[in-house]
Amino acid sequence: MINNFNSLANTAAKKKALKILDAGLIAAQPKNFLNKFVNKNQIQLGRDRIVLSDYKKIFVVAYGKAADSMAKYVSQRIDVSEGIIVIPKNTKLLFRDKKFKIFYSGHPLPDRESVKAGKYMLDFINNCSKHDFVLFLVSGGGSSLLALPDKITLSEKKRVTKLLLECGATIDEFNCVRKHLSLIKGGKLVQNMNSHGCALVMSDVVSNDLSVISSGCTYYDNTTSTDALNIIKKYSLETKIPKRVITHLGHNSKRKKQRRSRIRNKIIATNQDCLNTMAVKSKMLNFSTKIYSPVKEDVSVSAKKIVRRIPKSKNSCLIFGGEPTVKVMGSGDGGRNQELVLQILKLTHNDHNNLLISSVTTDGIDGNTKYSGVLIENHMAGIQNINSYLKNNNSNSFFKKYGGLIKTGPTHTNLVDVGLIIKY
Repeated sequence: MINNFNSLANTAAKKKALKILDAGLIAAQPKNFLNKFVNKNQIQLGRDRIVLSDYKKIFVVAYGKAADSMAKYVSQRIDVSEGIIVIPKNTKLLFRDKKFKIFYSGHPLPDRESVKAGKYMLDFINNCSKHDFVLFLVSGGGSSLLALPDKITLSEKKRVTKLLLECGATIDEFNCVRKHLSLIKGGKLVQNMNSHGCALVMSDVVSNDLSVISSGCTYYDNTTSTDALNIIKKYSLETKIPKRVITHLGHNSKRKKQRRSRIRNKIIATNQDCLNTMAVKSKMLNFSTKIYSPVKEDVSVSAKKIVRRIPKSKNSCLIFGGEPTVKVMGSGDGGRNQELVLQILKLTHNDHNNLLISSVTTDGIDGNTKYSGVLIENHMAGIQNINSYLKNNNSNSFFKKYGGLIKTGPTHTNLVDVGLIIKY
């Protein structure tokens, strides 16, 4: 999975670290999980088995960063009548089938194609009959890839999205606001469907909350517009958010929470699956191994917590995963993984121990860069001005100067971030 594996593996310790990271990225591939749930024209959900031959037509609706890889696996095992795939623009489609309508939408900001995809999907689902079955394949990224703004414009929706991306809000908070500005999120996508269906979901949120993953288009919403307004106030965004957005949320503040999901939703994979596979690989390479999860606070706080958990013994490996938040104060290039590693490097570069530090995103694209993350030694010679790079959110420029950037390209999956610290 790591395209520049050989050029980065210039020491024995780095080669081992890259093997552990690679194991985690490979483990995130949808085929490793879908085989437990999708068999020849059957879907197994625990003790319940859905026999697809009982239905007139089978439709597959896939959206998110893993949409094409999930749809590819499923289409090889069930007889699909028709389908939809929504993936990020500039992603190379993994397979082509005339039965599938393809949308290449904006991420992390929604665009016109996101709206086009959202409207097409809603109409498609509402036109399915009670004799049909719809299999939803859901993965992270869908909140931006599918958009159907409710009484606000796309430009207003993009403005809100950008502000929430930069303020340091958690994904749970972020998606709470997005759900209450949408005609499809928070279960609205499926609320009027006539057909039977279920959703197989890959989790890209540390809480593994089905109402949060891709803004819960197929699940019920357990938040209110008042919650959304409180989040806006928490991050002092009231004067920055478009007035029409605030007005719309205020009008809907008395709506009751939904009580149940219209269809059955099943989480089939989480970040922990990657961490467990990495731990097995680490032990095979004879490291004393520990897992720390979830990483979910601001990168500076997360870095301190991770450093405190570095084992005291040498020949050890600390594996961690999750999704730290970043408050964007500067105008530099980077992503939460690169920024997290730089924060850890700041705390450990004067440490007498030899450490290898890494963090990567499983989807392959970290922030506004073309890299997935970084692997670096704490004793890099000549390191200067770490604080100035952090202050300007310019971690990518730091690692371009000192090396260690990891490149995978889009991985067609998304189980958040994985990382490690090896003491050797």
